[in-house]
Amino acid sequence: MNPKSCLNCGHEISDEFCSHCGQKADTARITPRSLIKTDILGSIWHIEERFFRSLKHVLFRPGRMAMDYISGKRIKYYNLFSLLLILFGFNVLTMHFYLDLNPNEIQKESSKIFEFFSRYSKTILFVIIPILGTNAYFIFKRMKLNIAEHFIIGTVSLLGILIIFLFNDMVSLIGLWKPAAKIFGILEKASFILFILFPAVTYWNAFKKSYSKPGLLWRVSLLYVLMGIESLVIIAILYRIL
Repeated sequence: MNPKSCLNCGHEISDEFCSHCGQKADTARITPRSLIKTDILGSIWHIEERFFRSLKHVLFRPGRMAMDYISGKRIKYYNLFSLLLILFGFNVLTMHFYLDLNPNEIQKESSKIFEFFSRYSKTILFVIIPILGTNAYFIFKRMKLNIAEHFIIGTVSLLGILIIFLFNDMVSLIGLWKPAAKIFGILEKASFILFILFPAVTYWNAFKKSYSKPGLLWRVSLLYVLMGIESLVIIAILYRIL
């Protein structure tokens, strides 16, 4: 059998992909059929598959996903930081839609508080990563992860929070329809509880095989205490600036 050469770099190919540049071995001339099936639909499906798989894993196995990512199993996941920006953008859009449809939501007495959180929403959300990462670095020393790896776990936790926020915003939008207001009001409260608990779920899922249940419980509780204190300090500083 005659060896094939890679059409991209010219190296000999003995497998499905070129070992030198990574291009697929079956790269052929572009036809109308291949353009639609492979280049357009294939690319869209590949992106969507990774995107939705990443969202599913963030919600249902966040800690394991973070540990997989840290250990080098990354190709099956969407880039975490790109996903972070996409979800943040969706959150901003849905919040604007909600306020446009329900302008009475902002009362005069709460306008200053709303202005504060509107101005500093990005800061408040994105300090979650260094707060979680730095605290977890000292609390979960036994794991021997470096600070950057703990930031990855914090990023996955924030992704889950943003997904819950997005769900909450969508529930709020549907809840503007009066007949559904009561049911969706309950869902809104449930999503708030999930938002509070999600970092605990992430760390429990990540480290449950490395610590006893009591050991993990007090460490997660300490993480929450430190996060609460530090968050209040940051909000107080930003509120003074406003």
